[in-house]
Amino acid sequence: MAPKGGRWKSTYHNPWQVPKNERGEIERLERLVNKYERGQIQHVDWLDRLAFSAIDKVKEKECERLENSFPSLVVEFCSFEHRVVFQESGANFYAPTPVSLSNELVTVWDPELGRTNPSEHKQLKLARSLTRGIIDKDLKPSSNERKSLQRIIKCPPTRTILPDEKQLVWKFRFSLMSEKKALTKFLRSVDWSDIQEAKQAVELMGKWETIDVADALELLSSDFKSEEVRAYAVSVLERADDEELQCYLLQLVQALRFERSDKSRLAHFLVNRALSNIEIASFLRWYVVVELHDHAYAKRYYSTYDMLEDEMMKMIAREDGDEDGFRLWQSLSRQTELTAQLCSIMKDVRNTRGNAEKKIEKLRQLLSGVHSELTHFDEPIRSPLAPTLLLTGVVPQESSIFKSSLIPLRLTFKTANGGTSKMIFKKGDDLRQDQLVIQMVSLMDRLLKLENMDLHLTPYQVLATGQDEGMVEFIPSSPLAQIISEHRSITSYLQKFHPDEDGPFGITAQCLETFIKSCAGYSVITYIMGVGDRHLDNLLIRDDGCLFHVDFGFILGRDPKPFPPPMKLCKEMVEAMGGTESQYYTRFKSYCCEAYNILRNNSSLILNLFTLMERSSIPDISTEENATLKVQEKFRLDLDDEEAIHFFQGLINDSVSALFPQMVETIHRWAQYWR
Repeated sequence: MAPKGGRWKSTYHNPWQVPKNERGEIERLERLVNKYERGQIQHVDWLDRLAFSAIDKVKEKECERLENSFPSLVVEFCSFEHRVVFQESGANFYAPTPVSLSNELVTVWDPELGRTNPSEHKQLKLARSLTRGIIDKDLKPSSNERKSLQRIIKCPPTRTILPDEKQLVWKFRFSLMSEKKALTKFLRSVDWSDIQEAKQAVELMGKWETIDVADALELLSSDFKSEEVRAYAVSVLERADDEELQCYLLQLVQALRFERSDKSRLAHFLVNRALSNIEIASFLRWYVVVELHDHAYAKRYYSTYDMLEDEMMKMIAREDGDEDGFRLWQSLSRQTELTAQLCSIMKDVRNTRGNAEKKIEKLRQLLSGVHSELTHFDEPIRSPLAPTLLLTGVVPQESSIFKSSLIPLRLTFKTANGGTSKMIFKKGDDLRQDQLVIQMVSLMDRLLKLENMDLHLTPYQVLATGQDEGMVEFIPSSPLAQIISEHRSITSYLQKFHPDEDGPFGITAQCLETFIKSCAGYSVITYIMGVGDRHLDNLLIRDDGCLFHVDFGFILGRDPKPFPPPMKLCKEMVEAMGGTESQYYTRFKSYCCEAYNILRNNSSLILNLFTLMERSSIPDISTEENATLKVQEKFRLDLDDEEAIHFFQGLINDSVSALFPQMVETIHRWAQYWR
């Protein structure tokens, strides 16, 4: 109770609080130790050893006495040689929320989290000091350091270089200048915020062994902001011929997103090459037009488009063969008018009531009547799919539609050389993903042929003329589902076109070889690309035995069907090779493994191209956070060539023996039948 007229006096005693008189000696000794560590007490070795021994005994005695009476918490803080004078300014410490009995995670703000340690940063700067440049020129890596450097150089372009690896590359930068593969790793090791270091890096880059075009593509990614580095990459690209450049054109247009200048060196390069090659000019124009829908980067693309138009118009005054700049640009512009008219026709055909025959009749009426100007163009129009081909008009009676909800048009055009060209026009379908996959098929076909391996692939042309429209080259062929339904087997179908009583399975040896090689090529490519939704309706065969895939709505491992196999190898395909014990099936596996290793050796090029596409709005790439890593996983770069062969043979066996996909395929066939 409180005394009358006085204040309340607390008589409460905290059992967890150690009395001052009992902890005083320990605190006094701790303060003396801190002074000793800061150098405020003179160091005497023999006396110090005796003193610290006595302090330890006092601590042990005190801890034994207090152990049963009071709980203890020992917190050991960092010790510094000098007095700490730095203090975090503007720190906003959050008090932790009360901890419940449910083991909730408590978040406490740490001002040093994610920040560079000042002492480590200073040490790094001293180690990389530019004053050591003369000494570094004579440095040679030891045996272990050379192995570490080679391991870093061989890393895929997607791998992040660690700080100690960057330090190692910088240290031996002069000895690495003769290795062209090391330049990209060196440029990733540079601290571009340091003006002097960046200046020296640019100087060394100019003296480095010239890199390959595949590595130059890496320098055009979003990771490199330096205009000097990007200009150097363009100078390397200038060595590529037109055929090679077209393999990368789609990605180079995407690289314009990362340019810091509206009129960049890359944009000038693309426009100049377009002026000398009509195919590059046509495709560049369409790629840029499609990207103009992306408002975040529209200014960059408008700049390139305007530059292309201006340079084309400047060609009016001079003759280029039989066509001057104005007529050339006009021919490309009329491609847009043609697609607009086709969109209008498709709308009218869709609105026509009735079956497919009624819609086909309506299409031909429109082409012969309201849109009769399409049957004979006043001036030839360059084909959007093959710009070297001049189209003179549509043939109404040879045009039709496909039985699909989007009613794609199958159009036959007359050409200036007296032939015909067939193409499919789609509206309401995003073809940019198909365009990318076919570009990769074309690129991989080129890489394989450079190694004298022709797998008879069919990289047909696909061109997106908008985000929901485009054209596809029509290849005369039949779906496997139709072939099996009408001929019961692939073998019977091939016997119809290439019979040979003395040949394997009654087929000419060349036709069977073509079928086996094309199966191998697409098995490898669709596995690497992670193509999904494979069924017998999007696997087609040409009369010459070439098998190819269409409809790439699912890539990078996405698949609407559960438990998809690594690759599409249905039993009908294996039976056409003579079964799993046949020598032709063994040959098929051999082609697969050889092609897989060739493409693995070119993985850096393929990964760099995918990296440039990551900011695009292509469906499966924009929704996938690590699209490039998905592709990298398929290459299994951790294996050598022999291990990769065993790995891929295992994939083939798993795909052939998978039972669930066969059940799904049967269900799909019944669904198509009832539809």
